[in-house]
Amino acid sequence: MDQKKIGAFLKDLRRERGITQEQLAEQLGVSGRTISRWETGNNMPDISLLVEIAEFFDVSIPEIIKGERKSEVMKEEAKEVAETMSDYAAAEKEQLVKSVRNLSIIGLIALVVYMALDVTGVYERNDLLQYAYGISEAMIYVTVLMFPLYTTGLLSKIRISRTNDKFRSIPVPMPVKKAIAFIAAFAAAALIRILFSKFFG
Repeated sequence: MDQKKIGAFLKDLRRERGITQEQLAEQLGVSGRTISRWETGNNMPDISLLVEIAEFFDVSIPEIIKGERKSEVMKEEAKEVAETMSDYAAAEKEQLVKSVRNLSIIGLIALVVYMALDVTGVYERNDLLQYAYGISEAMIYVTVLMFPLYTTGLLSKIRISRTNDKFRSIPVPMPVKKAIAFIAAFAAAALIRILFSKFFG
């Protein structure tokens, strides 16, 4: 511990605040001579005063003991990391909103097609329209089943497990995850449809 360095640091802090030794002494409840001894490194502040000094000058106790502020480079790096994380989170959120919006549009189109065909009944007289009717019905189920995957973050947690010791699980690219989720949702929709037909049809 370098008392001279600590004293010089305290002196710099006081000057930054634009106050005299007497004014600081009055603030801390000590004499002006005590402040002078601190700043010359002949004496050290009592432990009981360290918290008050740190709060007054808006520094940490470790900074006082080391006699210097934390590295400005470290502060700048921390700021850059925080900004990068913020940008990343914003981009991730924007991607989620975009995916949910696209899913909503697909679901809405499927619902409109399904209702139009169901109400008019024209799908019963045309094989192509009957196919469109079945697909639109399935897509309604698919979009409903896909929503929880997107909104709960489960989609991003899909990983491929491997028996190799070096790679227990590997990340899956997002387009592949979406394809897997879509196929799974489509299969689930088909199963739900079959069960409904069996028990209520």
